[in-house]
Amino acid sequence: MSRLRVAFGKGLRALVGLLLLLLGLCGFFALPASYTTYPVVPPKEGEPRWIRGAFHVHTTRSDGRGSPLDVVLAAKAAGLDFVLLTDHNDFTPPAPTWGEGVLLIPGVEISTSSGHLVAFGMERPLEGMTRWMPAADAVKAVEAAGGMTVLAHPVQKKNPWTDEPTAREAKGFELYSADTFFRHAMRNPVSRLLPAVGAYLANPMHGVMVLVAPEPEPGARFMELSQEQPKRSFCAHDAHGLPSYESVFSSLAMYLPPEQLPAPLPKDAKEAAALVTRALRGGSALCSFRALGEPEGFALEGVDPEQREARVGDVLKVRLPGLPDVDTVRVQVWGEGRLGEDGTSVELTGEGLVRVEVWAKGPGRFFGSEWRPWIVPNPVRVLPRTPGI
Repeated sequence: MSRLRVAFGKGLRALVGLLLLLLGLCGFFALPASYTTYPVVPPKEGEPRWIRGAFHVHTTRSDGRGSPLDVVLAAKAAGLDFVLLTDHNDFTPPAPTWGEGVLLIPGVEISTSSGHLVAFGMERPLEGMTRWMPAADAVKAVEAAGGMTVLAHPVQKKNPWTDEPTAREAKGFELYSADTFFRHAMRNPVSRLLPAVGAYLANPMHGVMVLVAPEPEPGARFMELSQEQPKRSFCAHDAHGLPSYESVFSSLAMYLPPEQLPAPLPKDAKEAAALVTRALRGGSALCSFRALGEPEGFALEGVDPEQREARVGDVLKVRLPGLPDVDTVRVQVWGEGRLGEDGTSVELTGEGLVRVEVWAKGPGRFFGSEWRPWIVPNPVRVLPRTPGI
């Protein structure tokens, strides 16, 4: 018995020591987080306000930690105009409604045999829906109801999208996902999770931004699937309430430029929801990691904002928003484009697809800084040069 007590005592001391070590490490990262400031890029006065909202949010109707009212209050506190609710397999969601000045728009995340599919904008009820139904049947059912299909966290280690034909048929793709960032941190507890937890204790928004560590696989898969027909890109909150809804909503959002959807939204919830979902399906909707700065004033000049098409040899011009510092903002280009020496022009070099993003240097995990995506517009399809030109 005495040996058992000794062993138990040693185990308890080891556990306490480990907990104290973890708390110490969290405190190590919490200290610099308390001094971080956002936004990185200050806003420019006089720019028209863009409609902004959260895409892919879960409540207690499935596996979220908060009720729809909790989500509404968090969205209001974060300055959002709408929230697209996508509870798992919620095939009869409530109608659009206003709450505390925030528009709640119904959608659903469907668990198929090949992965998860976000659907929204349905004009008619979904019919014949069941959990783990074949992916092709789910895509057809959403399209038959007039909705849009978006591949949810398609290359995530947990629940990736595995069916190739429907991967090409789906109209949208979650290029960045807060949930995927969180799961990536879980696989890297020392280098990613602990810094994020420590930062979150002192500054919840910074804790979320520390999680933002893009990997190459989603972008490469997105470009591959968009060659035949460019997909719409989305930044997904995939919010479940941990981290808090407000901290995630304050860190990133989907934005609808005023030329596509001017503020304010109509008072009729059904009419407003129809306008928002139509805009999200359009080409000029974009994502911004708004903790780094608001995107009002951004433009990708030289391309039709809705069709998202240009031609080989064209030069696109990135108009940066706010009051950026040249040392903290840069333009990133993938695909058939080449960044000019001025750092804001993109020459289209071949037929296919070009993806242009603006990145900003935000506060790092400790002192210092890290490059992170800031503004993520939809890709541009590059057509052959016009004959004779």
